Amino acid sequence: MDKAKTVIVTGASVGIGAAIVQTFADRGYNIVANSLSSLHNELSPAPNLALVKGDIGQKSTAEKIRETAISTFGSIDHLVNNAGIFESKPFTEYTGEDFRRFASTNLEGFIFITQLAVQQMLTQDSGGSVTTVTAALADNPIAGAPASIPMITKGGLNAVTLSLANEYAKKKIRFNAVAPGVVATPMHESDDQDHLRTLSPMGTISEAKDVADAVLYLAEARYVTGEVLHVDGGAHVGRW
Repeated sequence: MDKAKTVIVTGASVGIGAAIVQTFADRGYNIVANSLSSLHNELSPAPNLALVKGDIGQKSTAEKIRETAISTFGSIDHLVNNAGIFESKPFTEYTGEDFRRFASTNLEGFIFITQLAVQQMLTQDSGGSVTTVTAALADNPIAGAPASIPMITKGGLNAVTLSLANEYAKKKIRFNAVAPGVVATPMHESDDQDHLRTLSPMGTISEAKDVADAVLYLAEARYVTGEVLHVDGGAHVGRW
C-alpha cells in the first residue's frame, strides 16, 4: 500500500468490531474507531488509531467521527458500518421502544455516518467503499430464532446497500454488506453452544475474524459492489 488509507469502523470496542479494527490495522490502514462504550479499555492507542466515543445513532457523533478522520489522517477511504443491536423474542413481545432502539442504532447509525463519508469521498474524487454488517436471518428466518423486528432494520440495510451501489457506481464508491450467522462474541457467551451449532447446515459457529476477513475483502475488492456476502455456514441457502 502506498499512502495509508483511512477506514472508519463503528461498533468497534468488542466482538466483530474489535476483530475488524485488528484486521485493518494488520494491513496498515489508518483507523477511526467508534463505540458507545469506552474504547480505551478495549483498544490499545497507536499512531494509526483514533478513538471516538459516542452513540452512532446521533448525528453529532457521526460529525465528530468525520472531523476526527479528516483532522487526524486527511481522508476517508472506507467505512465499515458494524454498530448494531439485536434481540430475539416473539413478534408480539416487541415494544415500540424496542423498535425505536433498533431504528436509531441500526438505521440512523447507518444513515448519518454514511452520508458524511460519501460526501467526503465525492470531494476526494478517488472512489471508496462502504461495507455494512447485516444478518443472515434477514434472508433466511429460523423458526427457533425469532427476530422479526430487528430484521426490519437488517433487511433494510441490505436493500439500501443495493440502491447505493447503483447510485454511486459511476463515482467508484462501492457498497457491500456482510451478513453473518451465529458468531462467537460476548453476546452469545451464555447461550447453549450446542443449540447455536444447529442454526447452520455446517453445524459451526463463526469466529469474529471470519466476519472481519470478509469485510476486508469487500473493502479491497475493486470491482465488487452491490454484494451481500453471507458468512453463516450456509444458513442463507435455506432448509437443512
